[in-house]
Amino acid sequence: QVQLVESGGGLVQAGGSLRLSCAASGRTFSNYAVGWFRQAPGKEREFVTTINWSGSITYYADSVKGRFTISRDNAKNTVYLQMNSLKPEDTAVYYCAAGIRGGRYSGAYDYWGQGTQVTVSS
Repeated sequence: QVQLVESGGGLVQAGGSLRLSCAASGRTFSNYAVGWFRQAPGKEREFVTTINWSGSITYYADSVKGRFTISRDNAKNTVYLQMNSLKPEDTAVYYCAAGIRGGRYSGAYDYWGQGTQVTVSS
């Protein structure tokens, strides 16, 4: 079992930055890929980015490529999402998830956090 807790969300103006953290406890976190997903009101949950177990491979949704950066520190059991040049359309609840396979599809992840709200004002 892996427990995930997101933090770092909040209210920011367009063009600003936030850094989200996903802290893990439980089973060996370094065995798992981690993904970030987001869900805006009235919309389906969508893929944002993912990182493999070692941090050597990352993928991004086209909508965030060049603005968001995912990284991980396995010694601290934490994955980070640095979000720059934020836009109002980035407003959503952001979830981190862990899974052995990882990838772009939410079904590949076994463990999910409770989410953290990110609101970007125009």
